[in-house]
Amino acid sequence: MASHRKSRPVGTRVAGIRTPALATAALTSVALLSQSANAAPADDKPSLEEVEKKVDDLYRQAESATDSYNAAKEKTTKQRKQVDTLLEDVARRTQTLNEAREELGSFAAAQYRTGAAAPGTATFLLADTPQDYFDQSQLMGRLTSRQKDAVDDYVSEQSATMKKRQEASQSLQTLTETQSDLKTAKATVQKKLADARELLSELTAQEKARLAAIEQRKQQEAARKAAELAQQQAAAERAAQETTAPQESTPTAPDSSYATKAAKALAFARAQIGKPYVWGATGPDSYDCSGLTQAAWKAAGVDLPRVTYDQVNAGTTVSLADAQPGDLVFFYDDISHVGLYIGNGMMIHAPKPGAYVREESIYYDGESGIHSVVRPA
Repeated sequence: MASHRKSRPVGTRVAGIRTPALATAALTSVALLSQSANAAPADDKPSLEEVEKKVDDLYRQAESATDSYNAAKEKTTKQRKQVDTLLEDVARRTQTLNEAREELGSFAAAQYRTGAAAPGTATFLLADTPQDYFDQSQLMGRLTSRQKDAVDDYVSEQSATMKKRQEASQSLQTLTETQSDLKTAKATVQKKLADARELLSELTAQEKARLAAIEQRKQQEAARKAAELAQQQAAAERAAQETTAPQESTPTAPDSSYATKAAKALAFARAQIGKPYVWGATGPDSYDCSGLTQAAWKAAGVDLPRVTYDQVNAGTTVSLADAQPGDLVFFYDDISHVGLYIGNGMMIHAPKPGAYVREESIYYDGESGIHSVVRPA
């Protein structure tokens, strides 16, 4: 049991004996080392701010890996269709080749019966690669016009079939490689999410409450920044309306057709609010960030690419001050997140695993998190 006695000042008596200065210094060093050793585990424990940053980083990395997964999945789907088409073509050509071979066989048999060709002719005509034999002028001279056409058709079909088989083989190899990429990306996402869950599970109830308070302060700051942007945009709009001189249209000014499409995209996005974020999901019951923006604009008749780093190139880049409802807001240097701007510094987005589609400030992760704003074509 630890003693509850108060420590004595250096140089005082212990058990009636005045301790020498050197011994006192040694005892003090031992005490300090003991305190440091006891305090080390607490000092090594990351702060809540560090935990929050680590969790946010893991979610961002998971979202970036999700984009890789989505790209590989889309590529796999296209390649599988291509392979299926090639295999169907090979099967059809093989059937045609077999029919041509049977026809040649009947010609060879007829020539053999009438003595028009040497016994070896049938063997060569029925071989898998008769081209060399067909090129011999002596044999070709014995064939009728119809037989020559049959030979030409056979050789042509055989060459085309071999080419298609090679294409199918290469496509199958590419498909296998893409499926491997898909598996790797999926494992990466799952690992990042598992690491984030493990970090959060290690927090006490009190720490979780403090972490929630930190998050609430961030949201309040984000809301403040959104209100500032709304005021700036409103002031700019009033100034434009008060200007009597005619204004030339600019590439960033949305026309009425864009506003109509944007309204449809926003109506769709609002209808998804409350549905869960699920990585790789494109609806209708759940979405990831780019799956939501793609589905929203598809409802407006505009086809966007599947992943964020392709969506960012699917329109005209505008300044944040010129952002209009319907524009896409992209985040982070790796362009791993996207939301649909609704005006007044707010957006609708699918935030992260464990969250739901919601309205939120575009400053939800700070002003530095915003990468760019794009108006879909």
